[in-house]
Amino acid sequence: MKKNWPLWEVFVRSKNGLEHRHFGSLHAADAEMALENARDVYTRRNEGVSIWVVESKYITASNPKDNGELFEPAQDKVYRHPTFYDLPDDVKHM
Repeated sequence: MKKNWPLWEVFVRSKNGLEHRHFGSLHAADAEMALENARDVYTRRNEGVSIWVVESKYITASNPKDNGELFEPAQDKVYRHPTFYDLPDDVKHM
C-alpha cells in the first residue's frame, strides 16, 4: 500500500532579494527530499540563493474574515511606522 507523502510549502530567496517568498507547494517523503525537489522545480535558472521548506501542517494562517480585529489595532500605534524621522543615507534595506 502506497503512503501519501506530506505537502510541503516552498520559500525561496532570490539573488537580489532580502526575504524568502512563497514559490509553491510540493509533495515529498521528508525535508531533504522536499529541498531537493524544490531546487529542481523552483530554481532551475539559478535564481535562488536559499530555500526553505516547511511541512504545510505546521503553518498556521489567519482567517480573512477576522482581518478587521486582527489588523486594526496596528492603526493606533504610529511608532510602528517610520514616518516622523529621517534615516541616514548609509542605512540600506529599511
